[in-house]
Amino acid sequence: MEPLVAPALILLAVVAGVTLAIRAIGRRKAARIAEPARPAPTPAELARTAAAKLSEEEHRRLYALIAQGQAMAAIKLYYEVSGEGLRASRDAVGALAAHPQPYRTPAADPAAPDDDDDEPQRFPYRYRAIASKGDVTREVSSNMLNDEIYGRIRTLARSGDTEAAANALTRHSDITLKQAREFIELLDD
Repeated sequence: MEPLVAPALILLAVVAGVTLAIRAIGRRKAARIAEPARPAPTPAELARTAAAKLSEEEHRRLYALIAQGQAMAAIKLYYEVSGEGLRASRDAVGALAAHPQPYRTPAADPAAPDDDDDEPQRFPYRYRAIASKGDVTREVSSNMLNDEIYGRIRTLARSGDTEAAANALTRHSDITLKQAREFIELLDD
């Protein structure tokens, strides 16, 4: 009888361990089901949240990199500045590129509408935008353009909305609509 006691105790311990493991897994599943799932933020909300984490200089540098098409450098900059993970930084930069956000001082209301497209503001410097394809090069120089606005114009052009891009370029510079269309054609790849 004694030789069977040790294997019986081992078998009893294994059964008890398996039973406890099954109960723990069941509790986790029940807790996960009971917990309401938070909806993922929309890209526009993600862009607003990401822009709020940047200082004015970081915001300017990030949009300059996006406007120059240097996505990896923009992700690296956001990664270093925000302290978020690499995947979150990639998503944030993608959202910022797709939904450009103006810099807002920390006291600014994030729900305020974006009115800078309606009435262009004049900057104390002249911004030069250059586009070329083959032997053709066009340049637009204006004190109503900056990295952020030009980035929006490039995004519109790349998404296929060339007419809106040309209208935005005309609104933020002193060129005609025909000249703006020629410039946008060179951006469209």
